[in-house]
Formats: sequence, structure tokens, C-alpha cells
Amino acid sequence: MSSGRFRRLGAVIAAVLAVALVASACGGRDNSADTGQSSKTLKIGYIAWDEDIALSNLVKGVLEDKGYKVELQQLDAAPLYAGLAKGDIDLFLDSWLPSTHEDYWNQYKDKLEDLGVWYDNATLNLAVPKYVSQVNSMEDLKANAGLFGGKITGIDPGAGETRIIQNNVIPQYNLAGSLELQNSSSTAMLAALDSAIKGNQPIVVALWHPHWAYARYQLKDLADPKGAMGKGEQLHSLGRQNFSKDFPGLTNSLKNLKLSDEQLGALEDAIQQAGSGNELTAAKQWASQNKALVDSVFNGV
Repeated sequence: MSSGRFRRLGAVIAAVLAVALVASACGGRDNSADTGQSSKTLKIGYIAWDEDIALSNLVKGVLEDKGYKVELQQLDAAPLYAGLAKGDIDLFLDSWLPSTHEDYWNQYKDKLEDLGVWYDNATLNLAVPKYVSQVNSMEDLKANAGLFGGKITGIDPGAGETRIIQNNVIPQYNLAGSLELQNSSSTAMLAALDSAIKGNQPIVVALWHPHWAYARYQLKDLADPKGAMGKGEQLHSLGRQNFSKDFPGLTNSLKNLKLSDEQLGALEDAIQQAGSGNELTAAKQWASQNKALVDSVFNGV
């Protein structure tokens, strides 16, 4: 064989190998069923919110037990939505709609698939321990301001809930001069809540659903008859374009996924107590303890 023919044959072989490698790198996304040997690689993007960390690790653990290769990537909301729209990310499990992520949804919705609502009680709240019997509504706060040392224990200064309490709750319930919103961080708020409960002391804090604190402590949300905290939201799962075509079984499972406050709170609390770096292990343990629920949702994958 002449050297020219050898080089041409080598080029053909190299081209065939290149096509094969590209097809392999794409993870078989042209395959229409995720129950075969293809389409078993996906990337889940998540934001550093407790419920998203919890659910993303739960889904990763369940899918890996079924033979999938799942990568988790933490991002801020803006680049996450952009990556999902470009197809660099396959799945996002914590889209707050219709308000919190409204701008991102409106910008990218034509390139995304809404895979359904898995939690429908996402609310902002002021909460107190259940033993604080004399305060059940935000209307009770002014008369009992001294009980709480004249303060609402808040979270991060830049949080949306902080703005709502300061601009809506305090003026609408005439709390100026009686209760002051003291902000620091979510971590500091939770530490103050834990300390108060251990000492059986009254405290009013900025909280929200879903949150693991409701699973760990006996808390009650204060009624908001004026609607100052706004309406509740829903948490959606979103996929990139053609996700439902590439992962039909997983799509059906996500559309059937529903978690209650108790279930989600217990999952989040288990992950919190496990500590940083142990999220996946804790999620898998929770899945084994709630096998009937997990099997009922993911049996078609």
C-alpha cells in the first residue's frame, strides 16, 4: 500500500473515530428513552438554597442507583437560567414562580421546559415558637413588642424578605417605634432562634416555607390579615429544550413529584445535621427511610 493511500485511509479512520467520540460526549441525547443504555448522563444546576440542595442531592442519589451519571453544579440564578437555556445544564429543580424568578422565566421561557410543580406552599413569614401563646397574628405584635425586646430577628440585609418586612409589614401593622427589624444573616437568625427555644424565651423571626426549621422546632407562622408578606409561590422543575424527549421517564417522575412541608423539612433537616460535604449521603439515607415515596415517584425511570 502506498504511503498516500495509507494517509488517506488513516484520515478516514480518524474522521470516523471523531464522530464516534462526539456522539459519545453528547451522552446519547438523540435517544428518545431514558430507560435504555443511552441518555443516562445529565447535569443538574442548583442554587445554594436549602430546598434546592436537598432535592438536587436526592434526585442525584436516586438516579445514580439506577445507573445514571449525574453531575451537580452550583451557580447563581442568572447564569443557571442562561446555562439551562443554552443546553449546558439539563435540569434545575428550584424555580420560584410566579414572582421570585419571574424575570429569568420571562427572558428564557421559550428555551425551557416546565416539568411541573413539586411544592406549592412557598411563602414568606414571621414566625414565633408555639409556646408564645399571646401572639398569633401580626396584628398582635405592636401590643406585645416588649415581649420580643422591641425587635424582629431578621436575615440578610439584601434579602427580598428583608425589604418586604421593612417596607410592607412594619408600616401596614404600625410597628414603627415599637418593633425594629434587626438584620444580620440567615445563620445568625437561626442561631438566635435555637438559643431562644432552648431557653424557652419569646422571639419573632423572619422565616419562609420551605425551611428545615419547621421540622426541627415547634413553630407557628403569624397570621397576615393585611397580606403584607405577599402571596405564596410554587416551586417548579425546569428542563432544557428537548429534555422531555431525551428523558421521558424522568420527566414523568418529576411531573408526579410532590413533597409536603413535613417531607421536605425532614429531608432538609437531615442534610443540615449531616454537615457540609455529606449532603448526598444524607439524601440517600432519607431516600432509604422513605422508600415507598421514592419508589412511587421514580418507578418509571
